[in-house]
Amino acid sequence: MLRVGASDLLKEGSKTFSGLDEAVIKNIEMCKQLSTITRSSYGPNGMNKLVINHLEKTFVTSDAATIMKEMEIVHPAAKMVGFAADQMEKEHGDTTNFVVCFAGELLAQAENLIREGLHVSEIISGYTKASRKAQEEIKSLACATVVAEDFRDAKKLARFLKAVIASKQYGVEDLLCRITAEACVSIMPRNLKAFNVDNVRVCKILGGSVSRSEVVQGLVLTRDTEGTIKHVKDAKVCVFNMAIDTSATETKGTVLMKNAEDVMSYNLSEEKAMEAIIKSIADTGAKIVVSGGAIGEMALHFIERYGMMAVKVLSKFDMRRLCKAVGATGLARLGAPTPEEMGHCQSAGIEEIGGTRCVVFRNTGQDGSKVVSIVVRGSTQNSLDDTERAIDDAVNVVKAYTKDGQLCPGGGATEVELARRVQKFGETCPGLDQYSVKKFAEAFEVFPRTLAENAGFVAADVISSLYAAHEEGKQSVGVDIEGSNDESVTDLAAKDIFDHLAGKSYAIKLATDAAITVLRVDQIIMAKPAGGPKQ
Repeated sequence: MLRVGASDLLKEGSKTFSGLDEAVIKNIEMCKQLSTITRSSYGPNGMNKLVINHLEKTFVTSDAATIMKEMEIVHPAAKMVGFAADQMEKEHGDTTNFVVCFAGELLAQAENLIREGLHVSEIISGYTKASRKAQEEIKSLACATVVAEDFRDAKKLARFLKAVIASKQYGVEDLLCRITAEACVSIMPRNLKAFNVDNVRVCKILGGSVSRSEVVQGLVLTRDTEGTIKHVKDAKVCVFNMAIDTSATETKGTVLMKNAEDVMSYNLSEEKAMEAIIKSIADTGAKIVVSGGAIGEMALHFIERYGMMAVKVLSKFDMRRLCKAVGATGLARLGAPTPEEMGHCQSAGIEEIGGTRCVVFRNTGQDGSKVVSIVVRGSTQNSLDDTERAIDDAVNVVKAYTKDGQLCPGGGATEVELARRVQKFGETCPGLDQYSVKKFAEAFEVFPRTLAENAGFVAADVISSLYAAHEEGKQSVGVDIEGSNDESVTDLAAKDIFDHLAGKSYAIKLATDAAITVLRVDQIIMAKPAGGPKQ
């Protein structure tokens, strides 16, 4: 059989797509579709998505990072935009929706230029110039700075977290900002750049409302203790990364018993050995014994006899956090620990929170705890998960503030100002790439437009009002979602609505790179999938 073209090079069953309509436009369409999905979730009034993943787990969220992760995108071009959003999540912890929306809008504008006859290389050249100009201009838009003193004051730090949390948990942002800032300030090290986001743990407990959430200096584990001793104070803690039980022999053996005394004393040697181990631990002054595995009945009996509290922690991650919270070293041997290997906590015991029994390790002394827990309450598991994501994003943004504390106005104010400045820059560019520079500027309008649409305003009126205000030099005027149709724009810096300047700059770069990468593709070659036919 005679085969002509790329099919001669490839195995039978392979597919190739080339040309503007088959490759470039098709890729743009897929990325636009992805952008449309996440765009309606942008801002405080963003809609939730109900995503059911391959394990049939249900997610109800407006968090773009979670939506992208659980959707399992298979189209290669849309995956590139997904990778850019994932990188933004890892680097900054927030602003993922910005990357997806902006990349999608850049590609939508590029599609219009391609249909008008502009070559892809001219579009890429214009986008590169415009991105570079936007990176320069955004530096001059800083309107506030998080200084070192703000990281020691929860009230001041909470001001700068409002926009981050309100975009996901609108209505309870004041409460969540306060407890997140309080948690971060309580474990902030002397060297701000050494702040570790893993030291802020979120403990989710069903029941009650979000308003009953609180900060606990120490670690909260949602489980009961093993024995009858439920509370201890000023306790030394001994942590074992293993089961506390008698070890079974690896080989079979035969025991010869001659009389009744042999039968009676058969188990005594095992008991004596276990008692010796537990006594040696008790002699060090330990009041709490933590096991990373099972605690045998005999071991528990002797732990109780020597007045120690027994806690079983099966998660290795919780075990690491516990070691950090009490300053202990996890031991891989069963025996008496050295003083350096033991930890200390002011109090530990069972507390009932909303019907859930929890072991709470508290350290509220002068040194405090190296780990802090935010106990989040809620009526459903989905609402708890969404609150946890909002707090995680806020904690990550605090980490970003420790590196660079410059802030720019939020609510679309920065984007409109950048659009205005890049538009003027486009008018000074010679050549055909000036059209793509202007389209790049126009793409920034997607953010105020989306905020206005999600708030129920007339987007065209809002954008014209924003441009009018910015022409008068009011750089921090943005979309006020709490206003009316007549008063839809206001000075957002005065309302403490800030975005992280370095994060926004990085997001613009990532989105532009993703869009340019998609535009550079002129041919898609797909090999024949491995394996037989699908079931």
